[in-house]
Amino acid sequence: MSSSRLARYDLRGRTALVTGGASGIGLATVEMLVAAGATVAVNHLSDDQRGAAVVARLAAEGGKALSVPGDVADPHDSARMVEAAIAQLGRLDLLVNNAGTPATRHAIPPADLDGITDEIWDVLVATNLVSVFRCTKSAAAALKASGGAVVSTASVSGLDMVGSSMAYAATKAGVISLTKNLARALAPSVRVNAVAPGAVDSTWMVDWTDEQRQGSIERALLKRRCTPEDLASAILFLGFDAPMITGQTIVVDGGLTLGS
Repeated sequence: MSSSRLARYDLRGRTALVTGGASGIGLATVEMLVAAGATVAVNHLSDDQRGAAVVARLAAEGGKALSVPGDVADPHDSARMVEAAIAQLGRLDLLVNNAGTPATRHAIPPADLDGITDEIWDVLVATNLVSVFRCTKSAAAALKASGGAVVSTASVSGLDMVGSSMAYAATKAGVISLTKNLARALAPSVRVNAVAPGAVDSTWMVDWTDEQRQGSIERALLKRRCTPEDLASAILFLGFDAPMITGQTIVVDGGLTLGS
């Protein structure tokens, strides 16, 4: 990524909390925020060593980042994590609800109803959907005080695409609906939006085949898959440079949904 893209905003004195910030879209967002001068709380699971490593690397490079481990799927741990992040940051300008999971290593086609177990539903709903509400609720007072913003990671699977499973798609459709209602709830002081990634090349947990990857490139109007940095750019725009945008989900997919 070019240095000009990283330094598009001057965010010195601003703060952010990014859930699921140790890899993929979350990590790209953390890196872009830190490069712009923001102080960033990086949330990750307690047993994920990548989180501490990311914070140590950014600090060694002169950036401002801190580790706030915690499981967003757990109601008590998520609230504790958000409170700890705000306490350490001193204020909160941006909450990025990015943590998520497909709860499967392999895509489950719509016809395979038996492949979607109650356990998969429980994990997906708690991690992908309810956590967005819980973290936003816990951060609401601090965001109102700063006139901040919330950006959540949805998916084009929540907009009539198949995705990794119908259960995953349902949770992401829920994020899109929740984004609208949280925007209503926190207006006028806090803006709430979401990004809907298409096919993204990142350390995701679904094992897509080379044929599936190539197919997503061919169907996309821009003839490439998204990078995590493509999503990070949109997240920073919605967080700090979109004063009249709220309650919206911005599709970032290179025209994949149009080509499909």
